[in-house]
Amino acid sequence: MACSLKCGSYVSGFNETVSSSNSKASTSNKFPPLSSDVLGKLLVVPDQKKGSRNCSSRTGNRFSVQAEAACVSRSMRWWEKNRKTNMVKIHSAEQLVCSLQNAGGRLVIIDFYSPGCGGCKALHPKICQLAEQNPNAIFLEVNCEELKNMSHCLNIHVLPFFRFYRGAEGRLCSFSCTNATIKKFKDALAKHGSNRCSLGPAKGLDESELMKLASAGELSLSSLQLPSLKEETTEDLVIMRSMELSGLLNNAENNRMKLEKDCALL
Repeated sequence: MACSLKCGSYVSGFNETVSSSNSKASTSNKFPPLSSDVLGKLLVVPDQKKGSRNCSSRTGNRFSVQAEAACVSRSMRWWEKNRKTNMVKIHSAEQLVCSLQNAGGRLVIIDFYSPGCGGCKALHPKICQLAEQNPNAIFLEVNCEELKNMSHCLNIHVLPFFRFYRGAEGRLCSFSCTNATIKKFKDALAKHGSNRCSLGPAKGLDESELMKLASAGELSLSSLQLPSLKEETTEDLVIMRSMELSGLLNNAENNRMKLEKDCALL
């Protein structure tokens, strides 16, 4: 398996300079570069051979190397397997907000997962299957390891976790489930999966969540399209003016009736 590693080493019983037990002089001992086929595991490398010129003859000295993967073999990326065309990987909070706002009346499901989550890995094939069976729904995949700050702002603390959204209704439901409780996911799909019109623009995340993301530096306030920050459209102005005019006419009619009543009493 080809993989580049960033290695940090801790040497037990040795310094960079290894002293001989029979000599006062010290010599620099350079260790050869390390390589491993084991990804992300603790590697234990024995000392040089007993009796070596620049090594202590005492046994039991070993040093360990903790290897951290800088890349992961594509065959190891279970979260990328069997992905369908309606499954979209989210790379930023801005992309998440835009995806929700641009979904129109389509059902949107946000799948929060982590590569190291066993429950997420076990559930992934079933989610892919449900995505294929519901091509009109949009599945947004959020890697909580890559987007920790955003996930924290959205109060995601349990994995795997799902949120359902649709158009102007905004968030429909949210829950955590596993393979054992997949019925919760299927029930939510049955309830919210039917195609229907959604009047008004897509709501997406709550304003409080948007503001929290903005304060955490995940979003720019200038890019937010909050209803309270939108300019009034011509249609909105016409409706408002009509309501105002209707109110004025009602007041005028009430005043006229009151005046006639007063005149009849004179």
